[in-house]
Amino acid sequence: MGYQVVAAQLARLSGALGTSDHASVVSITLFVALLCACIVLGHLLEENRWLNESITALIIGLCTGVVILMTTKGKSSHVLVFSEDLFFIYLLPPIIFNAGFQVKKKQFFRNFMTITLFGAVGTMMSFFTISLAAIAIFSRMNIGTLDVSDFLAIGAIFSATDSVCTLQVLNQDETPFLYSLVFGEGVVNDATSVVLFNALQNFDPNQIDAIAILKFLGNFCYLFVSSTFLGVFTGLLSAYVIKKLYIGRHSTDREVALVMLMAYLSYMLAELLDLSGILTVFFCGIVMSHYTWHNVTESSRVTTKHAFATLSFIAETFLFLYVGMDALDIEKWKFASDRSEICTCHL
Repeated sequence: MGYQVVAAQLARLSGALGTSDHASVVSITLFVALLCACIVLGHLLEENRWLNESITALIIGLCTGVVILMTTKGKSSHVLVFSEDLFFIYLLPPIIFNAGFQVKKKQFFRNFMTITLFGAVGTMMSFFTISLAAIAIFSRMNIGTLDVSDFLAIGAIFSATDSVCTLQVLNQDETPFLYSLVFGEGVVNDATSVVLFNALQNFDPNQIDAIAILKFLGNFCYLFVSSTFLGVFTGLLSAYVIKKLYIGRHSTDREVALVMLMAYLSYMLAELLDLSGILTVFFCGIVMSHYTWHNVTESSRVTTKHAFATLSFIAETFLFLYVGMDALDIEKWKFASDRSEICTCHL
């Protein structure tokens, strides 16, 4: 009798696992097929100068979300839910690293002061402006019970800008100065916003004085400098290891694998140490492109350059596709509807 109960439980468990595996296979198959469609349609539309590939992926994601909701009769599907872990752990690192790896270093560092002025100082100005405006608007409309740290978090979030669509329009060869400014400002802006948001986690709104402000600025500078140093150190370490071990003479595969893994290691170390992974992996990419890339074999140079570009392209396309599908997540719209009703009642 006991054996029959155990067998029944195992059968039920295997059936549940089989259902879960089947759903995962369906989701992966769907996304791979959609990625292929995004690449083909995006190439055709961009070649004719109708739409860029990012907008194409976003539209395909929206259309796919509509089809999924129609087939499930309006019920929310786990395929449409955006996963933060998927974004921060798998999609973001290759995009940011490739941005640093492929950047025109001469143009970037030649205009570094201007980029820092727009990306760091401009972001700080936007941060304070949005925070003060949020405090004034929310207090005037008497909405919610947010404290000062919440308003500062709103300022840090909305001070981040996205320069992807702008860079899609610009040509790096025709307008190198403008492209380097927009690209550099976008990267520094994102890093500054993330570092600001992380620094706010340890900010106590109940004790706002000169010492608290100095601690906040000190924490911000610590995160910024530490993240940059970690990225530079990891990049130099990879160059030193590859140069001393001569891995490429024996195996190109090991050499390429080591470069890719150490790049990803820099991001994960930053997250582990509560630093800015974006800033770390970006400067790691710059250092690797200047030092590590010249210490590998010729075949590894070609492989790493195209491998990083391919991973970044796939991750970016997948991200826009995923965001388009996530826009139709029913649970988010229900929450937004409930919040709007609450705001209407307050008004």
